[in-house]
Amino acid sequence: MQPHLLAETHEVTNQVPPLEGANLYRLDVPLQEWVQRYQGGWAEARLDAYGALAGGPLMMAGFLANENKPLFRSHDRYGHRIDQVDFHPAYHQLMQAAIEHGIPSLPWTDPRPGAHVARAGLMYLHNQAEAGSSCPLTMTFASVPALKLQPDVAAKWLPKVLATEYDPRNVPVGDKRGATIGMAMTEKQGGTDVRANTTRAWPVGAGGPGQPYELVGHKWFCSAPMCDAFLTLAQTDKGLSCFLLPRHRPDGTRNAFYIQRLKNKLGNWANASSEVEYRGALAWLIGEEGRGVATIIEMVAMTRFDCMIGSSSLMRQALTQALHHCAHRQVGGLALIEQPLMRNVLADLALESEAALALTLRMGRALDNPDDEQEAGFARLVTAVGKYWICKRAPNMIAEASECLGGAGYVEENILPRLYREAPVNSIWEGSGNVQCLDVLRALSKEPGVLDALFAELGDGHGDPRLGRHIEGLKAAFRDTEDIQYRARQLTEDVAVALQAKLVLEAGNAAVSDAFIASRLEGRGHAYGTLPRGLDIGTVLARSAPARV
Repeated sequence: MQPHLLAETHEVTNQVPPLEGANLYRLDVPLQEWVQRYQGGWAEARLDAYGALAGGPLMMAGFLANENKPLFRSHDRYGHRIDQVDFHPAYHQLMQAAIEHGIPSLPWTDPRPGAHVARAGLMYLHNQAEAGSSCPLTMTFASVPALKLQPDVAAKWLPKVLATEYDPRNVPVGDKRGATIGMAMTEKQGGTDVRANTTRAWPVGAGGPGQPYELVGHKWFCSAPMCDAFLTLAQTDKGLSCFLLPRHRPDGTRNAFYIQRLKNKLGNWANASSEVEYRGALAWLIGEEGRGVATIIEMVAMTRFDCMIGSSSLMRQALTQALHHCAHRQVGGLALIEQPLMRNVLADLALESEAALALTLRMGRALDNPDDEQEAGFARLVTAVGKYWICKRAPNMIAEASECLGGAGYVEENILPRLYREAPVNSIWEGSGNVQCLDVLRALSKEPGVLDALFAELGDGHGDPRLGRHIEGLKAAFRDTEDIQYRARQLTEDVAVALQAKLVLEAGNAAVSDAFIASRLEGRGHAYGTLPRGLDIGTVLARSAPARV
């Protein structure tokens, strides 16, 4: 016996080939169909190009950006205070690709029909490669409506915000080719309750809209602190007000914006989130004094929409990984995707993913038609409904997708641990679950036309008696106002699944709509993989199964 001849203990077999270099747009039939359905088809070439980037070089950059977290340097080697956050080159690669392809700017620079839908599709692809970089992209995109409320400030900033050039240098905005905008609202004592903010603002001169103020106070969460400016809230004598606070003063010197530390977060590692202090920081009033929440609310609405996109995209990437693994991994002589119980699980995950995408892009269509009363009412409601429901579904769905890979889905060489860590942030950022559900009640009870817009959208259930019964139950639930806050989560869920069911029915794919309604409106299973018998599982899986292209 010569043991050294046995040094190779086994032959590696039954392993899944890497899913590298796949075009994330081409392998996603639901994305292609829903973008077309909501008038974004003109952007197909752009989406196809970005799908290749997201599944190829940006996917690799995503791993590098998360393996090399941002580093905070308070001072330079000579002792000067610099408040600098350094990022790995892969992070800059991700930001550059997104900005050059118009992810923060497309609907504002090319506001044709379907622009918000097309931009949502691009963001959906980008976020699958790396979600942390999406935070400054989202805030820059969402800042535009707020900045437009103050034309004199917008004239200086919007050309840089809407530029398709990424310029990460820490220099005054006048010296830059492009700019990014952040947001800093919450404080230690208040969190979501921004009216409890204590940061104060004093006018430098006469004061008023577009005029400079000096701010003193703190912000407990300030994501992407290397942005060129931040929309922030502070108290004046007239109440909570909105300001644009740049990193540099007009003379080119550093503003009194001090980073205290970076947050050590569960996920979202590639993005820096910080605690900051304003020590007489110069900022410009946006809108009227005392109208800060009203001024910034459209930015908040846009960031909530991006939470829907973000969670939908995380679910899609988790599904892609699960389907790819199960198509190649053999158990008992059969690929996992051929095993009946695994097919039940995968089809259920595919339904969740497509329904989330459908509601998200339907929301995009509403944003593309702001002057339509029905669409405006729909958007006002679904901003909160979709943000609550889609973001709430993502962690469990991604956990189930990870389980499809077994132990391989639990190790960091795989993307699934990162997707799982990332999933909770969209539920928390821009108002957690209860905030969204209470906003649903507020919109339905206090804003004219919103309740009518909901039931006009739902109609009679598109001819499906199961959905029709669900809609009638919803109407009765809203007529019963007793303990309605206590029931707000259930009501919001019921609205969400009704809308998703209506959308998939309307799209005309019977296999998808029948399976969704049978499981979500009738089955109410508590775990994925509990689809009832008699469904066309094969068609559902074929729509979402990735193919190398």
